[in-house]
Amino acid sequence: MNKPRRNQSRILAILSRSPRRTRVVFVALYLVIFIWSANRFGVPVDRIAVTAWILAAFAFANVGRPWRAQRDMLRDWSIFAGMLFAYEYSRGLADQLGRPVTFTLLRDIDRAIFFGVDPNVWMQQKLNISSTLAWYEYPLAVTYMTHFIFPPGVAVVLWWVSRTQWVRYVRRLTILFFLSVVTYVTLPAAPPWMAARDGYLDPVQRITARGWSKMGLHTVSKIFDRGAAISNPVAALPSLHAACALLVVAFFWKQMPRILRPVSLVLPAAMALCLVYFGEHWVIDVVLGWLYVGAAFWLASRYENRRVLRRS
Repeated sequence: MNKPRRNQSRILAILSRSPRRTRVVFVALYLVIFIWSANRFGVPVDRIAVTAWILAAFAFANVGRPWRAQRDMLRDWSIFAGMLFAYEYSRGLADQLGRPVTFTLLRDIDRAIFFGVDPNVWMQQKLNISSTLAWYEYPLAVTYMTHFIFPPGVAVVLWWVSRTQWVRYVRRLTILFFLSVVTYVTLPAAPPWMAARDGYLDPVQRITARGWSKMGLHTVSKIFDRGAAISNPVAALPSLHAACALLVVAFFWKQMPRILRPVSLVLPAAMALCLVYFGEHWVIDVVLGWLYVGAAFWLASRYENRRVLRRS
């Protein structure tokens, strides 16, 4: 009876002598729990679940740190959580303001750009929407899924490694979310699949989740359906999927070896392709998302430069 207790005491004594080792052990434990949960219930895609997992990650990663660090963690991540919840409730704000949903504005802009052709309809006619999936649907399904992993994942790693870089990253992400939510509230816009469903566009199928089902990841497709049910369905303009993919690449652009820079652009390019092909977004949604990233970086850099000048 006493032997297990002695072993536990030895383990606790070893971990207490090395706080860094303690955190590594707890982070490894967190990863095991997350992988098990993702395999059992699917990767979380709705913002509330993502926020809960992020907070849990930092609770594990902060084990052994002083109370001040715990307080700073709660303060810092309340900002991140606020962004995610603002997105979730943007649809409710639009309803309260009585803003009508536009079904044709973005469609007409896309038609003007492509000389009367609807890109979503054209891609689904030229590419595959039969019951048998084409090979390229699998990597595109994975690309779409990275939106729920990369942006918060980068924030987690940066906060743990360098809070200075975390602040720079979250500042740009916050500006991007703020601009996006303001647009969602003032201009609710139906995505292509919804416009087609209501007769404003030729048939467009929403085929986003079927690649995961064919890969045997039925839990992922179920989680996607649940996330789609609680998220804002008319938050089409701009595309946060396209914007966040570019933001992650742009943030690390200067630190990348030159040879990797062209390769890194595959992510935002593939994201744009899958968003249009899957019927999730219009082309103008993607373009405006990229422009919002540029605005977020410009505003954040201007603010940071002013702070440097004040200090000097």
